[in-house]
Amino acid sequence: MSWGTELWDQFDNLEKHTQWGIDTLEKCIKFVKERTEIELSYAKQLRNLSKKYQPKKNSKEEEEYKYTSCKAFISTLNEMNDYAGQHEVISENMASQIIVDLARYVQELKQERKSNFHDGRKAQQHIETCWKQLESSKRRFERDCKEADRAQQYFEKMDADINVTKADVEKARQQAQIRHQMAEDSKADYSSILQKFNHEQHEYYHTHIPNIFQKIQEMEERRIVRIGESMKTYAEVDRQVIPIIGKCLDGIVKAAESIDQKNDSQLVIEAYKSGFEPPGDIEFEDYTQPMKRTVSDNSLSNSRGEGKPDLKFGGKSKGKLWPFIKKNKSPKQQKEPLSHRFNEFMTSKPKIHCFRSLKRGGATPEDFSNLPPEQRRKKLQQKVDELSKEIQKEMDQRDAITKMKDVYLKNPQMGDPASLDHKLAEVSQNIEKLRLETQKFEAWLAEVEGRLPARSEQARRQSGLYDSQNPPTVNNCAQDRESSPDGSYTEEQSQESEVKVLATDFDDEFDDEEPLPAIGTCKALYTFEGQNEGTISVVEGETLYVIEEDKGDGWTRIRRNEDEEGYVPTSYVEVCLDKNAKDS
Repeated sequence: MSWGTELWDQFDNLEKHTQWGIDTLEKCIKFVKERTEIELSYAKQLRNLSKKYQPKKNSKEEEEYKYTSCKAFISTLNEMNDYAGQHEVISENMASQIIVDLARYVQELKQERKSNFHDGRKAQQHIETCWKQLESSKRRFERDCKEADRAQQYFEKMDADINVTKADVEKARQQAQIRHQMAEDSKADYSSILQKFNHEQHEYYHTHIPNIFQKIQEMEERRIVRIGESMKTYAEVDRQVIPIIGKCLDGIVKAAESIDQKNDSQLVIEAYKSGFEPPGDIEFEDYTQPMKRTVSDNSLSNSRGEGKPDLKFGGKSKGKLWPFIKKNKSPKQQKEPLSHRFNEFMTSKPKIHCFRSLKRGGATPEDFSNLPPEQRRKKLQQKVDELSKEIQKEMDQRDAITKMKDVYLKNPQMGDPASLDHKLAEVSQNIEKLRLETQKFEAWLAEVEGRLPARSEQARRQSGLYDSQNPPTVNNCAQDRESSPDGSYTEEQSQESEVKVLATDFDDEFDDEEPLPAIGTCKALYTFEGQNEGTISVVEGETLYVIEEDKGDGWTRIRRNEDEEGYVPTSYVEVCLDKNAKDS
């Protein structure tokens, strides 16, 4: 099967077919190029999608990704990022292994096709020239033969005419001979050209054209083979990344299998556990029995049955009586203008008012006393760890400066050792400051964890030092207890430690004021150990004086004698107010 023998007369059609083959190859190149663009676009969209759902640094979302389900989601995003990278690899490999090679091959193919068809046209032009020469010699031979016949007829006519002179007859005879010779020459020339043309034509159809068409056929077959190889490469490029894509998918499956619902549930407990104990049962109040019962309008439960076991606040739950119940204020109690509250603060003993207002609002306290005990412990521990890292960093810097100073002392030409003294002193000062800060937070942490019942005098002085450097933590001392919108109040051992220094300062300032008058009496229903600043310990059955009734926060201010007074939970005492105090 050869185009040279089978298609010897289809030169133009072969030219069109080979051009179509090149167009097809360019179409394949365009297809692969668009595929690479799609892969790049897909990879870019996958990366943008993965980046969009990544948690933002230093945001609340980053804290939420401690759960195993969220970690698995992050792993999925990372695997999708790697998955996108494999699509970029597909695009790069297709561009380098297919597009570039085919584009170069198309240029070579065009040049080879052009050369082959140029040789074919040249052979066509040569045979056409030979044909034209043959036609020309043939016409000349035909013309000379006709001229010789006419000359012969004219001579015979002149020779038969008796009226014609002998000279005219001789002239006609000579002319006939000349024409006859010319015809013989034309015949010989025509015969020679014909033989030459037949030879050239045989060479053209049996040698030149078959060779040229064979080259074109081989060129076309190479083009077809190249398209097949490109298709294989196209598939292999995809196949090469399948194992890596499979690993990405395996990573997603592994991340999904790592999800631990029990662990996530435990993390929720650690994140939101307050450390308080749930409230106890409410005793039945029998109104059919005569009893002396006068209580504050806003207390939740002021009477307990006899014989009830002693209730004590222990550990982190101290003072948190009703964490799920919102204490409402009496509708008769109206808020006073801020100026009146300020005047009251300036003219009355502000010790416990400051203590309460500090807990209720304003800026976040430095010791996180606004948080439940468990959350506060975590925050304090985190702060201690951060300060420890900062101290270690400063110590490393100090060691480096010390080593540099030693080098300067040994080699004065490298630098002045005295130039490092200021920097060394500054680093040492920072270390000491961080250590004091760490001790302060460790003291608070010890109180929360129950290691220390109360702050030591050293920690108290230390806290006073830093409180003076950080005044925003006590900005709301003048805020009265009515400033809380819902009247709720959280009494925690950890929170009270924040205001010990403040309470001490106010005691020093207002110790000379006269004590508040008693407005009634109360009887302790249960034993209460007042270990925190501002509270007082009472024993079950003890009778004491009431100097300030419950303001809706669950605490009543009482006095044992002139020197001992403080707050106790309203539910721990039975209050009996004087009639005059009620009227006022």
